[in-house]
Amino acid sequence: MARPVKILLAGEGGQGVQAVAEILAEAAYEKGREALYIPNFGIEQRGGVSLAFVQVGDEPIGPPRFETADLAVALSDRAVVRSRPYVGPETTFIYDSSIQANNLPQGVARLVAVPAIEVSTKELHPRVFNVLILGAVIGLTGVITVEEAKEAIERRLGHRFEKDPALRDLNYRAVERGAELVRGLI
Repeated sequence: MARPVKILLAGEGGQGVQAVAEILAEAAYEKGREALYIPNFGIEQRGGVSLAFVQVGDEPIGPPRFETADLAVALSDRAVVRSRPYVGPETTFIYDSSIQANNLPQGVARLVAVPAIEVSTKELHPRVFNVLILGAVIGLTGVITVEEAKEAIERRLGHRFEKDPALRDLNYRAVERGAELVRGLI
């Protein structure tokens, strides 16, 4: 990977956007890559939109905030609106397939619908919705591997897994399933 990949994650407060960003950045950093994560949130606990700016690469990373994302992820209709200023003709835009099609940004390189809410609810558990999105981001960018994501998830949530070992399997299946949902799109 030459220049850093710029990833914008946007979602409602509580959807796990910041956790996904932290896991991405931490996993990349642990493998010796350049990684930067900048959260952008305020009143999200009261219903606002949360943004996370992540950059991962092999070269030094410049300004922490970027103008145009290589990959933008929107997990709600309001997140689509908040992410629009950061997309352009080179951006791949991932969104949950439940989002209104008429709300999506125009003039992006590619729109990718991921049925994250549906799959996490029907196949896994709603609480791993964000981990499924993490898998989709990994599958489309290759900034880290699924195994590296699992290691970072283990570091972050290992204490919870000790109390409930089924959570480990659930999170691991979610990251694998997310990558699977976008396989063949890159």
